[in-house]
Amino acid sequence: MLGAKVTFTTIHMPLVRTPMIAPTKLYDRVPTITPVEAADLVAKAMVDRPKQINTLLGTAGEVLYAVAPRVSDVILNMGYRVFPDSAAARGAENPDERTGVEMRVLAALTRGMHW
Repeated sequence: MLGAKVTFTTIHMPLVRTPMIAPTKLYDRVPTITPVEAADLVAKAMVDRPKQINTLLGTAGEVLYAVAPRVSDVILNMGYRVFPDSAAARGAENPDERTGVEMRVLAALTRGMHW
């Protein structure tokens, strides 16, 4: 592909605030980017052609996984357990979504990672 001047960029896209995430009320309190910001990342990939586009936290996570994969797995599993299925995922008629302190702290500490 190099001879044909074809390049690839991996974009580790953060959560984008779109109507698709609206049923999950937890995402109302999670850091997201706008569709315009997401489009800017795609445009940057097309113009600059980097190997990857990532957030600082995503890069730190990659390094952690390369150095200590088990620690990385434990941290990600903690995040998974802190965030329950949304009412939409459970098929609940009346969403009763509360965010505990643990969820809010983890969401604040892991901006750019989305559970």
